[in-house]
Amino acid sequence: MRLPFRRGAAPPQPAPVRAAPDDGHRNDDHDGHALRAPTRLHAFNRYEIKYLVPSSRIPRLRRELAARLDHDSHGTDGSYGVWSVYYDSRDLRFYWEKIEGLRFRRKLRVRHYGDRFSVDGDTPVHIEIKQRVNRVTQKRRVALPYRLARDLCDRRQPVEHAPAQRAFLEEVLELLSRLDLRAVAMTGYQREAFVGRDADTGLRVTMDHRVRGRDRDFHFAADAENRLVVPAGLSVVEFKADERVPYWLTDLAAELNLSVVRVSKYCQAVEAFGRAPRSIFHIPDESPPNTPTT
Repeated sequence: MRLPFRRGAAPPQPAPVRAAPDDGHRNDDHDGHALRAPTRLHAFNRYEIKYLVPSSRIPRLRRELAARLDHDSHGTDGSYGVWSVYYDSRDLRFYWEKIEGLRFRRKLRVRHYGDRFSVDGDTPVHIEIKQRVNRVTQKRRVALPYRLARDLCDRRQPVEHAPAQRAFLEEVLELLSRLDLRAVAMTGYQREAFVGRDADTGLRVTMDHRVRGRDRDFHFAADAENRLVVPAGLSVVEFKADERVPYWLTDLAAELNLSVVRVSKYCQAVEAFGRAPRSIFHIPDESPPNTPTT
């Protein structure tokens, strides 16, 4: 049974950030400037377009991107692992906000870049609040040692922090406590990333392959099985831009016959592990259920 919406009234929508106008132009008022302030709290606004791309089209897309853009400086030739633990309420409030397409919605996660098996208590990770305000995606995050991130998010203990981080970490702790958040799902994938140069400065394109996850054993380095939550023959590709996606890139998407999709790796994982009925946005499985992967 596929349920696009839940029953009952939607939860109240908090509004800590003033919404951007519906015409897609960012609101450069005080709140917007505060999000982009150059502090240890990394924050940015951007527009994101997602595609679900068959593996057969990835080689040409990769060649075209490499000819015009630079590889991300992280990883090897812009390729690296991305692992995220998502937090949600008992009734999956953040999941339903996404499924219902609320104009203001958000998610809380702890993210690690690189080899998850190398993670220990001193490994830097990011605590992130990613939120959507109309058509603009806003992400705020701070880097902390993994042990402190777990103290905050799993044990709800205040942690030591620099003054520039104080307000954000207090917001995270308040969110965890008020909504009774706990780890719900973990996702991981291999990312290829390209960044714009010259006229395309501010552009970022990511290709996420072998999207997998689990619904327990949430320590990054846990010796636990993951399984695919997006079919192995598909990659999630995102165009991310500060202002607008350049014409050459949208033309390339048209040439490759790519269609914009509404997909969330977190929601996909929630549904893949039976935490919620599969919505109309769920990507159908191509392999038998419970197929393990690394």
